[in-house]
Amino acid sequence: MKDEASTSTEVAILDLGPTLGFMSAVWRLNHALERASKHMESVLGVTGQQRMIIRIVGRYPAITAGELARALWIDAGTLSAALKRLEARKLVERRRSADDRRKVMLHLTPEGKAFDVPAVATVESAVATTLAGIPEDVATSARQVLEALESELNRNAPSRTTPKRRGS
Repeated sequence: MKDEASTSTEVAILDLGPTLGFMSAVWRLNHALERASKHMESVLGVTGQQRMIIRIVGRYPAITAGELARALWIDAGTLSAALKRLEARKLVERRRSADDRRKVMLHLTPEGKAFDVPAVATVESAVATTLAGIPEDVATSARQVLEALESELNRNAPSRTTPKRRGS
């Protein structure tokens, strides 16, 4: 039986053409993200998505759940479930605004702040390493392609849970 690395290499050498070849790369990336997230959970105790939430709340203390959902491009229900898990682990807490009691803001707990640091073996570290190894214009182009693909997918298969882009 062949290992995953050799299988991935063998698939990459097939002449799939530009569309199927790109789709294959996207599927491989998705699979690698899921695998890395599961590994992060077993090693660090948080998934890739949970760590992203922690890092954003750490960067933007007092962010609202709605703002965070828009930043992550996930629906409120998905975010709510992730926040409940992080709250249960005492990594994130919700606090009412002193100015407007209707407004609930997210904050990291002291335990959550311990996760809000760069760490090896994370999706974030893999992205940082990759970006450091390629020219900035290549990274910008890759991001533009991914954003254009995301936009096209949303245009052709709109979802009521997909956050609207600001200004559209």
